[in-house]
Amino acid sequence: MITTALLISGLTTLFVVIDPIGLVPIFIITTQGHDAASRRKIALRACLIAAGILTLFGVLGDAILTFVGISLPAFRIAGGILLFLTALDMLFDRRGARRESMETPSDPSVFPLATPLIAGPGAITTMILLIGQAGNDWPATFVVIGLMLVVVSIVFGLFLTANRLERALGRIGTLVVSRLLGMLLAALAVQFVLDGLRGAGVF
Repeated sequence: MITTALLISGLTTLFVVIDPIGLVPIFIITTQGHDAASRRKIALRACLIAAGILTLFGVLGDAILTFVGISLPAFRIAGGILLFLTALDMLFDRRGARRESMETPSDPSVFPLATPLIAGPGAITTMILLIGQAGNDWPATFVVIGLMLVVVSIVFGLFLTANRLERALGRIGTLVVSRLLGMLLAALAVQFVLDGLRGAGVF
C-alpha cells in the first residue's frame, strides 16, 4: 500500500544510506586523469549499473541470497572488505601509481563506484527491507524503485559537478581530501564488517 510514510521514510532512508553528496569527492578521486566527457560516461554507467543492481536485489534479493546460501550479514561483511580495499588505495595513492604506469586511465564505473559505493550493502539491504514492507503490493514496489531512481539521479547530477569542484580544490586540496576520505571509508568499511558480525550473532 502506497502511503505518505512510505514515500517520506523510503526517500529519506535511501538518500542517507546512498549519500549522494558524500560520493562526489570519492568520484573525483577515483576518476582523476579522465577528461570531462569520459567522466560523464563513467558517471552514467556507474549510476545505471547501480540502479540495476538495487532494483534486482530489491525485487529478488531474498530469493537470490537464499538460493546461493548467503545471509545478509555475510553480504555486509563482504561489502565491508571490498570497501576497505578501496580505502587502502586512496590512503596510499595506489590508484595514482597505477595511473602513471598505464596509458589509459582505469574505468572505476563498476568497481568501486557502482558497487560497493552507490549500490553498497547498506543500500541493497535498505531496498530489500523497503520492498519487503510493501509486501506483494506491486504499485508500492514500483514506488520504492522510483524513489531509488530519484536518489541515483541526484548522484548522477552531482557527479557532473566533479570538474568544477576539482578545479576549486586544486591538486593539494584533492590530495588532502583523498587521504581524509580514505580514512572515513576505512572506518565505514569496518562498520559494515562489525554490523555483519553483529547480525550473524558473533557478538
